[in-house]
Amino acid sequence: MLTKWDMSSVGIGQLKAKLSSYIEKVRHGEQVVITDHGEEVALLGPISRERRVIKSLVESGRAQWSGGKPKGLEGVAVRGKPLSETILDERQ
Repeated sequence: MLTKWDMSSVGIGQLKAKLSSYIEKVRHGEQVVITDHGEEVALLGPISRERRVIKSLVESGRAQWSGGKPKGLEGVAVRGKPLSETILDERQ
């Protein structure tokens, strides 16, 4: 597993030219740092497991979420970091 310091790094121009190949890396769990003139500006990474769970609950009608705090998740247990922390991370 790559650490945050071992991630791929790509400039915006290269990312535009080869977006599909970088999306494929992300699909396989890798994170990619996006740079603009050598400055790190964004991080492209896979969708978190927690977000997938929330999406599944919303699609099944068991929860509601419009970008704020999800409604209807009382009693839902997700292993890992707290759901509130995950949501805050997703907003960044």
